[in-house]
Amino acid sequence: MRSVSKARVWLGLPVLLAGVGLVLSFPSLAPNPYLLSVGIVVLNYAVLSTAWNFMGGFTGYISLGHGALAGLGAYGTALLITKAGMPSFAALFAATAIVALLAIPLGFAALRVRGASFVIVSIALVLILLLVFQSWASLTGGSSGLVVPRPFPQLLRPEHHRVFYYLFAGLLALALLCWWLIDRSRFGLGLKAVREDEDKAESLGTPTFAYKLVIFTVSAAFTALGGGLYALWFGDLDPVFQFSILSGAYMVLMALLGGVRNLFGPVLGALIVGIGLEYFKVEYGNTPLHLVASGLLLAVVVMFMPDGVIPSVSNVFGRFFQPTRASIREVSAEQLREEARR
Repeated sequence: MRSVSKARVWLGLPVLLAGVGLVLSFPSLAPNPYLLSVGIVVLNYAVLSTAWNFMGGFTGYISLGHGALAGLGAYGTALLITKAGMPSFAALFAATAIVALLAIPLGFAALRVRGASFVIVSIALVLILLLVFQSWASLTGGSSGLVVPRPFPQLLRPEHHRVFYYLFAGLLALALLCWWLIDRSRFGLGLKAVREDEDKAESLGTPTFAYKLVIFTVSAAFTALGGGLYALWFGDLDPVFQFSILSGAYMVLMALLGGVRNLFGPVLGALIVGIGLEYFKVEYGNTPLHLVASGLLLAVVVMFMPDGVIPSVSNVFGRFFQPTRASIREVSAEQLREEARR
């Protein structure tokens, strides 16, 4: 088993370095500003799905309401700029702090239920906020939308895209680092215990509710950061888009596709789904074909790769490198001690 793990590490490191190099060089390789904007959209999806995975991946709680948290981050950033006159990035961090604080009472209410009940509560959050932000036109602009001033007005559109591409890449790196640190911490171990058997974890002394509330707040903060940064980049907000159940559903789909228990699972899912969505929008316009494709993709993942692409590929890879044994009697005690020393 150790040899398999070492092989995966040594093979995974070059892939990781190649991926980082490709991400950093993409603005120079993109032939036009449109493809660069597609790269930004994919990175935004990767940030949001990774933020969702703090909650979904560690605890197993499936939330379809994270789109509402992204919308709160976007509108919070925009309103602090347009109504309070705050600088763009100060407004971004202030809005993130506000959403994180709001996540505490929301978590107190929502995290007392589990399973399908939690999913329904998360959907209700999206619908309530959609109605509020559509109806409160004097503040939010309602269905007419809200225009967000550009933080770099002196930049032309290509340079504007390039700056925000690297900002999204930096935010994604920060989210991945935090997920990786939690995954290897005692706190992360407690969250995984919640995921596997919450009642048993609580009976063994794990403060399950406190753990869930903390990780929900962390997840909300990163989701709000992604939504707020999108508002600064795109510059035009619409409640129907910002508070859409589809946004939360896409986050779930991306994380499940890549693998919720893997650090880079949501990133891979965002790459596949993000490119697919942009392709369908270009080829077929506003038709619902992208929804049909997303539904079929989700069905394929659930039926054939329930753990996601990365774990499925890793399992296939492990079959080639892990030695097979017909019986435990074929392994001597000396061989076992030798394997343990490796």
